[in-house]
Amino acid sequence: MTFFNDVPESVKLKHALSLPDGLSEPELLNDLENLSQKNIKAASNLGAGCYNHFIPSALKHIVGRSEFYTAYTPYQAEASQGTLQVIYEYQSLICALTAMDVANASMYDGATALAEAVLLALRHTGRNKVLVSSALHPNHRKALKTYAASAEFEIEEVPFDNKSGKTIDVGIDKSCAAYIISQPNFFGCIEDVLSLADKAHAAGALFIVSVDPISLGILKPPGEYGADIVVGEGQSLGNARNFGGPGLGIFTVKNTLIRQIPGRLVGKTVDLEGKQGYTLTLQTREQHIRRERAPSNICSNEALCALAACVYLSLMGKNGLKKVAEICLRKSNKLKKELGSPFSAPTFKEFVTKANKGISLKQFYPELKDYFLVCSTELS
Repeated sequence: MTFFNDVPESVKLKHALSLPDGLSEPELLNDLENLSQKNIKAASNLGAGCYNHFIPSALKHIVGRSEFYTAYTPYQAEASQGTLQVIYEYQSLICALTAMDVANASMYDGATALAEAVLLALRHTGRNKVLVSSALHPNHRKALKTYAASAEFEIEEVPFDNKSGKTIDVGIDKSCAAYIISQPNFFGCIEDVLSLADKAHAAGALFIVSVDPISLGILKPPGEYGADIVVGEGQSLGNARNFGGPGLGIFTVKNTLIRQIPGRLVGKTVDLEGKQGYTLTLQTREQHIRRERAPSNICSNEALCALAACVYLSLMGKNGLKKVAEICLRKSNKLKKELGSPFSAPTFKEFVTKANKGISLKQFYPELKDYFLVCSTELS
């Protein structure tokens, strides 16, 4: 019991769990079927980072294969070529999607990917402050504040314009390690990003962009407007919502930052006989290099979720992803026209409205207490 000594008495259960008697397998299946009949199947207009997109049947079959479903970290390259190739293909597809040079093998979720991007910027610049758009996902900003409490760096939030819904253009001084924005932002608004990289770089800061990967079917990728680091939540790429998780952290950088990237990379090479092979490379973790040189202690990646993203992007292709994005754009803007919105900026698949359905904004933005965030995808 010494393992639980540090658990406060106030949160320990003082009585036995109230559980029903055990059932036989047919009785249990019958009960579960009866419960399932109570589910109400309705279109979901919730979004805010976890989206209801179509998942191809072939994807579910591939992800469910035992060699992937039960695979562990591929330390032994000679016994893990299939898993390593999948991760390599995932990295390649994410680079193509974001127009960036290097992608890691994935991270826990979009929030931790963002926080690790900030830590990278702090290391690279030697500075201790970051500028963050207040129109960036509130939960991602909370994760960033949690990191800041222990890493002891300063976060300055940039306000959004209450008419357009876009981030207000501010000056970036030479004390900033990074300027962080999301595209589209939390309100679904398309930000004006084309000049931001130049402004950040002029101040010696890095430009970090958090993206919705589906939007890149029609929006200019961040690598083409000067982003140094691109992160994002990849759940929408073939991963089910599953009551809010697990997520998939997308993390990409330009070549100049490759040795600061957290997590792990998979590379392709040839052996002594000239045969193609895959292996883990540039593992900047404290298990592999000197602790003081290790950029991050995030040791795992979301390999199964990354596999789903890899299969999804492969099945959809450029035209398929573009079509999904166009349907989201068309349906959401049709709904926005009917419901109205307080913001004038163009939006992608989410928008703010007074309709009593969606994600209530009062928990995140008190000034928007009467408004909801509504999402429309190809399925809703």
